[in-house]
Parts: sequence; C-alpha cells; structure tokens
Amino acid sequence: MTTGVLAFMTTVIDGKASAAKLREGLAVTVADLKRDHNLVPGLAVVLVGEDPASQVYVRNKGRQTVEVGMQSFEHKLPADVDEDELLALVEKLNGDDSVHGILVQLPLPKHINESKVINSVSHDKDVDGFHLVNVARLNTDGGGVVPCTPLGCLMMLKSTLGDLSGLNAVIVGRSNIVGKPMAALLLQANCTVTIAHSRTRDLEALCKTADILVAAVGRPKMVLGSWIKPGATVIDVGINRIEEEGKTRLVGDVDYASAEAVAGAITPVPGGVGPMTIACLLHNTVQQAKRQHGID
Repeated sequence: MTTGVLAFMTTVIDGKASAAKLREGLAVTVADLKRDHNLVPGLAVVLVGEDPASQVYVRNKGRQTVEVGMQSFEHKLPADVDEDELLALVEKLNGDDSVHGILVQLPLPKHINESKVINSVSHDKDVDGFHLVNVARLNTDGGGVVPCTPLGCLMMLKSTLGDLSGLNAVIVGRSNIVGKPMAALLLQANCTVTIAHSRTRDLEALCKTADILVAAVGRPKMVLGSWIKPGATVIDVGINRIEEEGKTRLVGDVDYASAEAVAGAITPVPGGVGPMTIACLLHNTVQQAKRQHGID
C-alpha cells in the first residue's frame, strides 16, 4: 500500500474496473453452466413505484444481467399496490424454476411492511442477503448469501491490501444493509472491528485509529481528511445528491478532496462502490443458481 502522504501517491480504487473484471469472470461461469448443465441463471427484480433513482438502478441491473448471459425478469408495480398483491408476486417467483434470484427494490412505499416482504423471498433465492436465514448464517458459520455492497467493499479491500489480518477497521454507520454485515465480513477477515454511529463519542479520534475506514452513514462529506490516519484505506459507501453552484452533484460520505491527500487508497464517488454492488448482485445470483442445482 502506498503511504498516501502526498495526494499524487494515493491509490484511487477503481470500482468500475473491478466490476468489469468480476462480470468478465461471471460471463465465463454462466457460459459454462449453460454448456455443461443446460442452466441459465435468472434474476427477477421487483420495482414498486416510480422513484427515479430506483428506476435507473433497476435498468442498469437488467442490462448488466443480460450482458453476462443471464436471464433478466423485471416486474414493475404501481406505488399504491396492495401488500398482498406484492407478496403473491414474490410467492409466484419463489416457485418459478427459471428464477434463481429475487430482488425487491428498496425502499418500498410506507404502507408495505419491508421486513415481511424481504422474508417472504425464499432464502435460497435471496440475492440481497437480507433474509433472516442468510443474516444468521453470515454472523455464525459465514455461509449463505452476503449483502452486495459489503461484499463489493470486501473484494476491493482484498484486491488493494491483500491479507487484512490484524488491521484495525472502523465502520461509520450501523445499518442492516451495510454497516453490520460489513463488520461481520471484516471480522471473518481477522480485522479488529469497531462500529461507530450517531452516539459515538469523539468520532474523529476513533476514525484516526483506522487502517481501514468504511463510511456508510448517508451524510455528504462528513468524514474529513483530518479524520483519516495517513496511509489508511478509505471505502466510501455514501451516495448523496447535493446542489453546488447551481448544479446537482453526487458526493460520498467522505470529503474526497481533503481525504485523497492523506489516504493510502480511496474509492471515488461515483465510480467506486456503486458499480461493484451491481456486479456482486449478479455474482450472488450465479451462486444461488449453482446451490439450487447442487453444482459446486
């Protein structure tokens, strides 16, 4: 790892390149499954409502699914859809042999119980890693399906640093989607892990102890360069839209300009964690298809 004392020495972790490499490998695996087992992994995505960001995300997922040779099934429902109708669709997909992975795009409208819907997806077809069975396995035997964003972060960390054993990791954010599963993965990688949150005392001092700093709190540019240990590896999970000089920009939870001058390696926003999240969704779908058919 570079020292990161000077900005030009900092390694920018290219999520787009990492995702492209992962998809290349998946395309080979999918072709092998089709040739050797007559199996084409299928991913079903359910979108409720007209949220613009979700629509773009779902569109990208569908395009990349097809590009690696998989089947893509999209189901779009109105925002006022009845919860029972959504649950009935999930149950239908659970029983569809051509569907190996099911993703219900979050967030859901307030009148729908997200937890109920998430856990109505068969844990064998859960590709988000949100089902309670997969959550339990991640935190016990390390099996099951790993949530896509933390999995992508771990892949980038390992490709950048190699062995993570013994490193101090601080995760800013304790969500079920990123913070908690990220902690479980880093523990499995033999890191010493601390989860920080809104009640953490002297967050800046804690962040300065981190060899690995993961920011996943949803507050634009909250983590400053002065909070970062020189040479640390910074993974910025945040995607925040802000207005600057009359234009809308995407920024992370880390103040990239000041952090880049201190960190040994850092993910940009956009172009960092985001592309890996989608690639890991495809990865999880392939893994579930193999599990369902008893393929090692």
